[in-house]
Amino acid sequence: MKPLTLQALAVTLIATVIAAKSPYQSVLQHSRIRGRQHGPNVCAMQRIQGTDKKYFTNCKQWYHRKICGKPTVVTYECCPGYEKVIGEKGCPAALPLVNIYNTLGVVGATTTKMYSERASLQKEIEGPGSFTFFSPSNEAWAALPTEILDALVSNVNIELLNVLHYHMVNKRLTSEDLKHGSSFPSMYQDFDVHIQHYSNGIVTVNCARLVKTDQHATNGIVHVVDRVITAITNNVNSFLDTDEELESLQTAIAAAGLTGMLESEGSYTIFAPTNEAFKKIPQEMLDRILGDPVALKDLLNYHILKNLHCSESIVSGTPLETLQGTVLEVGCDGQEITLNGKTIVTEKDKLGTNGVVHYINELLIPDSVKTLKELAEGAPQVSTATKLFLDAGLGPQLTGSNAMTLLAPLNDAFKGWKQSFLLMRNHILKNKFSSKSLYHGQELETLGGNKLRVFVFRNNLCIENACIAAHDKNGRYATMFIVDKVLAPPMGTIMDVLKADSRFSTLVDNIQKAGLTELLNKKGTYTVFAPTNDAFRTIVAFKKYIELIKLLKYHIGDEFLISGAVTSHTRVKPLSGDKLELGMRNSTMYVNRVPVVDGDMMATNGVVHAVGSIIKPLRKLTPFLQLTSSLKILKGNAYFSSYLQPVFFFFSS
Repeated sequence: MKPLTLQALAVTLIATVIAAKSPYQSVLQHSRIRGRQHGPNVCAMQRIQGTDKKYFTNCKQWYHRKICGKPTVVTYECCPGYEKVIGEKGCPAALPLVNIYNTLGVVGATTTKMYSERASLQKEIEGPGSFTFFSPSNEAWAALPTEILDALVSNVNIELLNVLHYHMVNKRLTSEDLKHGSSFPSMYQDFDVHIQHYSNGIVTVNCARLVKTDQHATNGIVHVVDRVITAITNNVNSFLDTDEELESLQTAIAAAGLTGMLESEGSYTIFAPTNEAFKKIPQEMLDRILGDPVALKDLLNYHILKNLHCSESIVSGTPLETLQGTVLEVGCDGQEITLNGKTIVTEKDKLGTNGVVHYINELLIPDSVKTLKELAEGAPQVSTATKLFLDAGLGPQLTGSNAMTLLAPLNDAFKGWKQSFLLMRNHILKNKFSSKSLYHGQELETLGGNKLRVFVFRNNLCIENACIAAHDKNGRYATMFIVDKVLAPPMGTIMDVLKADSRFSTLVDNIQKAGLTELLNKKGTYTVFAPTNDAFRTIVAFKKYIELIKLLKYHIGDEFLISGAVTSHTRVKPLSGDKLELGMRNSTMYVNRVPVVDGDMMATNGVVHAVGSIIKPLRKLTPFLQLTSSLKILKGNAYFSSYLQPVFFFFSS
């Protein structure tokens, strides 16, 4: 496709989307654009493979070719209101404008047409008026349980007529009029039908999806829906109260004082745990939550979305806000709704006047009702730390009600770790913190009585050598931070750290000879790249102390940098000489291309990183050296080599 054609398509797409008046119209316009190569009034549809479910296509679905995680097949059909003409391309002809009864036949809703005749509704929908008919498709009628369909058909003058009248509104309503959250009195005892018009273009009436819209008739309009809808008379709380399968939920709702809310006006989505779901969690945990009004309310509110979501509105994973304040990841896998990735919804779309109920067979337990132990046990990436906390006898702290913050290192942080598990006490802070409230230089006290420092870097938030690796997990009384390393609280000054490690005995001697002991003992924020004893064996003795001092100062940065602060291009100014170039590669820190063999040894006045070689300044390339370096590369290329032979001769001579 030529660039101009692509540009024109982009402009057309933007213009049509802007001009569209509703999400449904936006999606319909996109489908028109995708189908126009097949002729006028052709819409691209996406059918889920192995099913008869079709959708007008939006941009995301078009490129992913998936709906509810299942692959789709693109088909091209006449857009609403148009039909094919033999021998002509596309769908050039408008559908005939006839009365509603005959329009039912035109749009393929032949079962509704037949039942309208049997229920003596034919005369009404052939005659004068301005009606909206939400007609069930043939498949919708066939999907009704046999006993319900038999009861309707055996009493056509009352039951069947009432059902059909409930699908009708006594005025013309186009898809543009079907606003999200609106309701309209039906022609059956004025019981309302409830409209949801979602941002993804899906439109539902009483949770039945409109599959064909805006089929105009002389006396109204027909929208075809994918199920037979029933009258809604009770609020969601009344609905919950009448089902024995939800007795445990009813008791919990009453205890949490949520009955009034669920009886009032609103537009809620309730994921209702069955009695079976309540039995699946440990009794001790259930008793604790049921006995804690704050935790119980949080638990129940986590099962309630702020807005009404019918199952048909979910075509991909979407984070939706709960009344508890956090989000649920609501998605779908084929015909199944998923919650946080789990297929636990057993029944869908139980509609009330103020919301919809979906049954689930597993409780959704938010972090906000959990103890520290439950938070840690729910995070498999910190299972090693969890075991060590318990081995250290910290179980009571992890299950108690004191305000604390747990610093839980990732499992990988313990590779090669040989310290005592008693050091895990340094990973529990007094008081409950949020990572968003921490600031640079802040001191935090541990249960072990140590003080830990907070360091804020451009790319990381760290407590001593350990940087926060995930979002906070806020429990009932305490918070858990997942960190990337086992904490190493400072055990003294930089000189204390160096003296305590036999690998640095030569370095310590040289520091003392150079008169730098006082510097590395005093208050400050230094980063020392400490050469090991083996590193010093590669250099000759210094003739002048000034040379030794310059060398040592070149290994001391005048700012504090742990490995978590280092990015691909980090520079630090040493006490002497040009800046040091730091970088990370495969989780290893490098300084002037020398790898750090043991990092983040914390001190009260800085940090020590062990290096196996003496660090030397990087060679600066002069313009001449840059040119000769480039020529060497070109010389290895056969194509350039023949043309540049004279140049190579000049530089080699």
